[in-house]
Amino acid sequence: MEKFGKSQPVKRVEDVRFLTGHGRYIEDCAPEGALRAWVLRSPVAHGVISEIDLEEAREADGVHMVLTLADLQAAGMTTTMDATVVKNRDESDGAAPARHMLADGRVRFVGEPIAVVIADTLDQARDAGEMIVLDFDDLPVKLDLHAGGETIHAEAPDNSAFDWGMGDEAATQAAFDAADHTVSLQIDDNRIIVNAMEPRGCFAIWEDDRLHFTYGGQGVWGAKGQLSAKLGLDETAVHVVTPDVGGGFGMKAMTYPEYFVVAHAARALGKAVFWMSDRTEAMLSDNGGRDLTSLAELAFDKDLKITAYRVQTRCNLGAYNSQFGQPIQTQLFSRVLAGVYDIKTAWLQVEGIYTNTTQVDAYRGAGRPEAIYVLERVMDRAARELGVDPFELRRRNFIAPANFPYATVTGESYDVGDFDMILTEAIQKSDMAGFAARRAADAAEGKLRGAGLCYYIESILGDPSEGAEVEFLEDGRVNIYVGTQSNGQGHETVYAQFLADQTGIPASMITTIQGDSDLIAKGGGTGGSRSVTTQANATLATVDVMVAAFTPFLAEDMGVEEEALSFDGETFRAPGSNLTPSMLEAVEMARAQGRVDLLRHAARAQLPGRSFPNGAHIAEVVIDPETGVTAVDRYTVVDDFGNLINPMLAEGQVHGGVVQGLGQAMLEHVVYDQDGQLLTASFMDYALPRADDVPMIGFTSEPVPSIQNPMGMKGCGEAGTVGALAALANAVQDATWERGLRQVDMPFTPLKLWEALRNGTEAA
Repeated sequence: MEKFGKSQPVKRVEDVRFLTGHGRYIEDCAPEGALRAWVLRSPVAHGVISEIDLEEAREADGVHMVLTLADLQAAGMTTTMDATVVKNRDESDGAAPARHMLADGRVRFVGEPIAVVIADTLDQARDAGEMIVLDFDDLPVKLDLHAGGETIHAEAPDNSAFDWGMGDEAATQAAFDAADHTVSLQIDDNRIIVNAMEPRGCFAIWEDDRLHFTYGGQGVWGAKGQLSAKLGLDETAVHVVTPDVGGGFGMKAMTYPEYFVVAHAARALGKAVFWMSDRTEAMLSDNGGRDLTSLAELAFDKDLKITAYRVQTRCNLGAYNSQFGQPIQTQLFSRVLAGVYDIKTAWLQVEGIYTNTTQVDAYRGAGRPEAIYVLERVMDRAARELGVDPFELRRRNFIAPANFPYATVTGESYDVGDFDMILTEAIQKSDMAGFAARRAADAAEGKLRGAGLCYYIESILGDPSEGAEVEFLEDGRVNIYVGTQSNGQGHETVYAQFLADQTGIPASMITTIQGDSDLIAKGGGTGGSRSVTTQANATLATVDVMVAAFTPFLAEDMGVEEEALSFDGETFRAPGSNLTPSMLEAVEMARAQGRVDLLRHAARAQLPGRSFPNGAHIAEVVIDPETGVTAVDRYTVVDDFGNLINPMLAEGQVHGGVVQGLGQAMLEHVVYDQDGQLLTASFMDYALPRADDVPMIGFTSEPVPSIQNPMGMKGCGEAGTVGALAALANAVQDATWERGLRQVDMPFTPLKLWEALRNGTEAA
């Protein structure tokens, strides 16, 4: 059997409990009788708190405590939230304003937490919160993505958080000066709200001088470290658990102010305290996504080979620095800056701007989807302006398979790739040969059809190391302890399946254990499409440890030399012995002889290098110019994810990602008014994609196995979204080009397109 495994499409085992109402989410496992927390949030975007009177609220029925920043500080807490500082182009540090868990006398966005009420019931906490007397001296609001305006932080008087650059600016300028052709495009990337199926929530219990904290997140160890640091506790006094999580999307990767306040309240009151966000509260306070504008430029020689690429981006950070986001944002952007193209020189400049809006998420300020979106939009524009087929222009500039490993201009080194093969397959699967006939048929009915291509590549990030532990139980079942955290991706199935592939243990007998800092000593959590690749690598290392541990034990029982014994992925064998024990049979032999040391095995492993999933998305849209309504009619994806453990789960990940991208491209858009009030704070005003918005999505896997890990795998978690944005945008641009529209920006709402097509204006 191959080292990788069997790559079988297996249905998700966790879906049985999810679909029958037996999932264990935050509200399902909150302690009965827990006190409830309610958060008083700022009703204004920018102002100084001139009055806050808590007395009536503190005396209200059922109220146990009302907390402000002063109360947290009086209790000895470290109240500043973790944040990351970015280096400027001149190597000086960017702005580093402090963000406190509760307002420090000044509020900087609508929804910023000011006080927290703890009461017997949520209704009592909310009623008491409404008794708080609160007044402000309003300050001007800053919303645009330019330096200047009313100062939000004294540390950044021009509201510029950082001005970061990467690449060779002088060489890039020289290439543009010498170019035969140059193409530029100003591209806006609209802001979105994450809208996980389950909003954020947490509860805390203090028992036996230990904090037991449960929350819906993407890993327990970051929260454990921050809780211990902020509350002044030894890490051994903090136990963090994550139950089932209804979606994370990067937004739940970091900690939020409510978590620390709830943990403190549980310690101060000696009672369990529970907080759960409602939907509008989440829309106001969760970290948002995207929200940037970029000027992208390409330089070509006479043969239409790209010689240089330049991007200048301004991104919205919201009111505060992200916990770990800005370096990740800029690094993500830079690592896919050159895409799949053989570009000789490049320059990227990113300026972060503070505004009076909710903080922007780590993965959605200038990351992978944004970088690919910018590159593929300007590639599409170049094809139109230079009069070349968009598929041909990409082929002409692909990195050739013979040139791998390939060092990009951003310092990334791609291990393998066959981009032309993937694109050729996508063209065939999407029936591009029949596109002209489909377009003509629509035109006869007065409708506009367009086709759009995006060829993406990702650089899989996150901690390259991970651990796994396998435990054999007395009842014959097997536990595998993992350091990642499922947010709905199917980890329980895929990890059991992979261990089964490597050991012959039936997957039905394997249980995946995750999200408990007492049971699992260390883990990197989930984010950046790292989970399956890093965890499978750790599982392989653990299987090697198991085999090495059982070899001398079995060799003695089988009467053979250790070096003669081998494990073929299902049974142990040796020449001269007719015994062929399976892994489970070997375990029972060890148990019978009292060898308890052979019943638990653990290992950590580190990936030697990054992997680079890539693929082609081809979308077709049909626009009714009389109404502006756009239908996504056809959608085809051909992906290179390397080897797959479970093709069915990979396809599901792609489908979900494409739908998320479709939502941003066609529907979703965060809107603030001139006073910084969020106008899209409910599903009455913020549109998510519905079933009838989504076409059938064709998916084909064409693996080019990575040589950067022993499994030949490449991550796939975000691939659908990364490709969908530009494919759909380019399709809309293609449909409207002949009608004179030269600029279309997401979201492509009916009103926007109807007005643009009617008036001949830009759809921006």
